[in-house]
Amino acid sequence: MQLLYPRRCPVCDRIVKPAGEEICLECLDKLKILTPPWCMKCGKKLKQEGEYCADCRRRAHDFRTGRALYEYESAAMPIYRFKYGGRQEYADYFGGQMAEYLGNFIRSIHPDALIPVPLHRKRKAVRGYNQAELLARVLGKHLEVPVYAGFLLREKNTSPLKYENPQERQNNLKKAFIIARNDVKLEKVILVDDIYTTGSTIDEATRTLRTAGVREVYFVTLAVGAGI
Repeated sequence: MQLLYPRRCPVCDRIVKPAGEEICLECLDKLKILTPPWCMKCGKKLKQEGEYCADCRRRAHDFRTGRALYEYESAAMPIYRFKYGGRQEYADYFGGQMAEYLGNFIRSIHPDALIPVPLHRKRKAVRGYNQAELLARVLGKHLEVPVYAGFLLREKNTSPLKYENPQERQNNLKKAFIIARNDVKLEKVILVDDIYTTGSTIDEATRTLRTAGVREVYFVTLAVGAGI
């Protein structure tokens, strides 16, 4: 399969060298893995002393806590291609790295399930896949945690959030999600997504999950923006 469909590097997008690897060796250091200190609530890298970033000091979040793998600035283009460029194959490397570096955090929670943040069905039909679900499935396989991709659905086809301020994001996401499976009872879950910015998406998903009786909601993402 590698001969017929050679793997693309998630950083440079060229054919991976040497063959058989998931990333070019020369690209290994270009993705910046988050290191402490980070915000104890949302996981953003802190640039000054303290336990929480300015955003988490300013506003309350509904989730318990979360962590991310990469600094967003170093992973912005790879994530863009992963989401919009059809590079589903990146999920193997990204999900494996999340399992390696965030595995201890995930295991310490003892979650009942991983739940990918869903795409609206129309957006998924255009894209062909949900990148958060791909990450969750690779992560779940590595850590042997069940993945409930159909538990949470996105009922509201929200406009792109990256151009909106935090208040606009929050308003845009109101009642965006619904619970699709009332036959499953989960108490402790971890949401999986590609990027954490303001936390509006994770907060709204958390509120919806709580209506289904979920007691504790955490999250992990591929990347997170900078904190202060």
